[in-house]
Amino acid sequence: MGELLSQGPLFLACLIFMMGIVVIVHEFGHYLAGRAFGAAVESFSIGFGKPLYERKDKRGTRWRINWIPLGGFVKFAGESQLAGDVGKVEGGLVGRAYPDLGVGQRSIVSLAGPFANFVLASLIFALFLGMFGRPNLEVGLVSVDAGSPAEIGGLEAGDVFVSANGKPIKSPWDVQLEVILNPNTPVTFVVRRDQAETALSVTPKESLRENEFGQVVPQATIGVALDNVSVLPPTRYNPVEALGQGVLQTGATMQQTVTMLTRIVTGRMSIHTMSGPVGIGDVSRRVVNKVWQQQDVPVGTRLSRLFWMLLSMCASISVGVGFFNLLPLPVLDGGHLVFNAYEFLTGRQLPEKVQEVSLTFGLILLLGMVVVITWGDIIETGLFGSGGG
Repeated sequence: MGELLSQGPLFLACLIFMMGIVVIVHEFGHYLAGRAFGAAVESFSIGFGKPLYERKDKRGTRWRINWIPLGGFVKFAGESQLAGDVGKVEGGLVGRAYPDLGVGQRSIVSLAGPFANFVLASLIFALFLGMFGRPNLEVGLVSVDAGSPAEIGGLEAGDVFVSANGKPIKSPWDVQLEVILNPNTPVTFVVRRDQAETALSVTPKESLRENEFGQVVPQATIGVALDNVSVLPPTRYNPVEALGQGVLQTGATMQQTVTMLTRIVTGRMSIHTMSGPVGIGDVSRRVVNKVWQQQDVPVGTRLSRLFWMLLSMCASISVGVGFFNLLPLPVLDGGHLVFNAYEFLTGRQLPEKVQEVSLTFGLILLLGMVVVITWGDIIETGLFGSGGG
């Protein structure tokens, strides 16, 4: 607990850095799409609460940096983001009121934020793959815990993983990811044993355990220790190929997000496997500490490792933020798409009273989710002694 409290500035710096990039890109996507259709923008805000800095441009848009450095938003004139916004149109701005845009135009504006997040993730993944390529490792079993799901399923020390649920294994993370995403669900592993391939069914068990960052989280495990059996040259990509692979990696990350949310909704995974801003800040802090404690590594190398690790995290967070905003909650982009779909099908806007109730209910539900996820994040930080430091 003492270590966590003493590193408060580092925690905040990591949180602001990681969330700031993703949120600014998301909101700038909305802004660019809205401006392309001539919409008047009331404000572009980074953070929430009262402004620390504010200036107004010639179109009347307020550019603000607010004192709570989490999240941000773009507010178009006449846009109903909260119940109190319904039916109100701000004056003194250059451009069209948001309700005056066509249904298709408003839908494009709503989609532009998540789309910007997916573009950011694709570019980061492409940069990563272009610089380092895709690893080609043979992953083997060093040991199998007695009585573990792996032992029950027939895995043995010395086995080399070939695939998991039909997906090729090229790194230890490929094994771990398939296990994490399938708690209490059989996973088919194909392993090479004595030069022959064998298919085995193993059912990961979810339990509270320490992850690679030192947090104690509900996470599935099969009870094995992994190591690289052989290290083959990585698969290299030219810039065009890397960009294509970056898009595919973003799609794969979205698919993993859908799988996780489906497991959570159906009760097969704990909701605390999701992380909010507090969890993101804590993981970032731990990554910084882990890299910086490598005293035998030159400072330049440590900085390089830290940059790439945080950038990789930023790509995953960007996918998560983009996907989350597409959920059909009234206060999110997905909720606005539902409103637009109603207007497209009926030829009239949703009644103002219904909009107000929907936005209020959506906000309450969203805040409830934030509280639950944040509480889980706080527990995982070790602030109350239950997480690692």
